Amino acid sequence: MLRIGIDLGGSKIELIALDGAGGVLLRRRCPTPQGDYHGTLRAVGELVETAESELGQSGSVGIGVPGAESTLDGRIKNANSTCLIGEALREDLQALLQREIRLANDANCFALSEAIDGAGEGAEVVFGVILGTGVGGGIVVRQGVLAGANRIAGEWGHNPLPLLEEESRSPARCYCGRLGCVETWLSGPALCADHLRHGGQALAAEQVCAAAAAGDPACEQTLARYERRLAKALAQVVNILDPQVIVLGGGLSNIERLYDSVPRLWAAHVFSDVIRTRLLRNVHGDSSGVRGAAWLWSEN
Repeated sequence: MLRIGIDLGGSKIELIALDGAGGVLLRRRCPTPQGDYHGTLRAVGELVETAESELGQSGSVGIGVPGAESTLDGRIKNANSTCLIGEALREDLQALLQREIRLANDANCFALSEAIDGAGEGAEVVFGVILGTGVGGGIVVRQGVLAGANRIAGEWGHNPLPLLEEESRSPARCYCGRLGCVETWLSGPALCADHLRHGGQALAAEQVCAAAAAGDPACEQTLARYERRLAKALAQVVNILDPQVIVLGGGLSNIERLYDSVPRLWAAHVFSDVIRTRLLRNVHGDSSGVRGAAWLWSEN
């Protein structure tokens, strides 16, 4: 069975075609038409048409989107690609592609990919975390995405950072309108802003990490603050969801020291005498989201 996955990102639209065993048959991408909903639909349609023509067969289509479908009318909500908000994306794509599609939040697709044949393979419950320009999360139970009654399961990034007693500043306002969201502390831009705010230079996250590894004390302190905040935020997930595996994705998942330091730090905040939850780096990297979209058709 040919499975086609589409990752509908803010800057690019990526397609992958998988065979029945998960082998990659084809990958294509194109720029996302900025602010153009109908142009985005056309771009998706052209990618699918071209891929199926090259492969000589049609397939199922799964779509990962940076948002969720409203339970009221099926229209897209909570999308940082704002041209999608309020649009009947599933309905429009089904009409365009002339078939049923499956659609899920992009963080859910990341988590599904890693749960099926990635870092969380074999685990009953996997929590997938995106640490990048934004912060997101997805939940997979027995290799099926948990969407939730309101289609917001896993929206970890828009809860307040817990245990703020040692923080010395007022929480920042998030793009969602609330104050102090996890995203405002743990995204890549948040790490850079925190470093600058504590007297450091204006550095990219990668530069902060490299300087910390080279012994720069200010950068080391920035990463230590980041690790402490990430540990507290993930401890809250462990206390509620108690997953076997937490998989990190996004650019900040490349900080190797997180996988040792964060579980050591979260022990003080997890309500258990023994903690068996494993914190793991993703296996499929930037491909996880688009692979997960294709794997949406492996679900019952």
